[in-house]
Amino acid sequence: PGFLPGVDQEHGGIIRHGAKLLYAYCNATVPRISLILRKAYGGAYIVMDSQSIGADLTYAWPTNEIAVMGAEGAANVIFRRQIAGAEDPEAMRQKMVKEYKAELMHPYYAAERGLVDDVIDPAETREVLVKSLAMLHSKHADLPSRKHGNPPQ
Repeated sequence: PGFLPGVDQEHGGIIRHGAKLLYAYCNATVPRISLILRKAYGGAYIVMDSQSIGADLTYAWPTNEIAVMGAEGAANVIFRRQIAGAEDPEAMRQKMVKEYKAELMHPYYAAERGLVDDVIDPAETREVLVKSLAMLHSKHADLPSRKHGNPPQ
């Protein structure tokens, strides 16, 4: 769903490996189709070939979640004042988590914002991908000349 924060991941080179992945996607000139199956959170969503970095087409299944972070963490940050000021903070937190999920984490919200081209039925995935590849068959993209870059190692 996303990059896991923590010392172990940092020591394992998550930033370095994530940067290499981002560089590879941004330099790709082949057809780029992204399919979000489950959860897509934060920087990992962006790095794994989102519309933001130039994916040609992005699809999502109707059961997925696209957000900056999970509902629990987001509700704790966004609604912290309402939660802290409530008579029953835990009940208020649960209400806000539920509200956040219902209003902001579904793929239709992402489609409304242009993060996803279409929300597709999982049973139609193969057909949609085949048609997308056929549409992008003649894609030709030239990379701009660059003075600086991160060549693969």
